[in-house]
Amino acid sequence: MEKKIMSCLVLAFGLMIILVLNASASAADGITCEEALTQLITCQPYLLGFRPTPISTCCKGAENVSQQANTTTIRRSLCECIETAAKAFHLIPERLKQLPQLCEINVPVPLDPTVDCNT
Repeated sequence: MEKKIMSCLVLAFGLMIILVLNASASAADGITCEEALTQLITCQPYLLGFRPTPISTCCKGAENVSQQANTTTIRRSLCECIETAAKAFHLIPERLKQLPQLCEINVPVPLDPTVDCNT
């Protein structure tokens, strides 16, 4: 039963990526919202509260996204993408904020759905 629920959640998450992409700006010559969300898809069980900690592939994806956020334009775009995705997917804000610490990475983009991405 749990596997069925997780399969449905992954499918729903994938479909929601498409909706988020339509609502988010993409970065010119850098990582796009779609690419970032694809790399972070394995974080979903943790961010929704189904796992107590993120799995290693989640942390690797978060690290990859962080490394590609190398300009102000890209960071702003990713900030807006994460903000939109967090609201659309009903991610738990506290878990999103804890992700860098649990994955032992530094992120140049605030992982907070309430942050002003223009500052």
